[in-house]
Amino acid sequence: MQKLINLIALLSGLVSLSVLGGGAYLYLNKDTLIEDARTKVTKAVTEAVTEALPGMIDGAMPKMSEVTGPAMPTTTGPALPFGK
Repeated sequence: MQKLINLIALLSGLVSLSVLGGGAYLYLNKDTLIEDARTKVTKAVTEAVTEALPGMIDGAMPKMSEVTGPAMPTTTGPALPFGK
């Protein structure tokens, strides 16, 4: 029974040390981890917007007609008749 209690105490100590070690690692490297995550998110957002942009522009543009009318006649006088 004493061996089982000693094993449980040893495992408990190891878990506590690993939690402290992980916390210390995160605290010491938090700036690097945050900057790395920010870079990855910025890259992913930029790629998503770049891929979506052509489809958004194509959907917003009106369709051009295939057939057009004759050329507009040119005027020899003023374009806007003033005083008439």
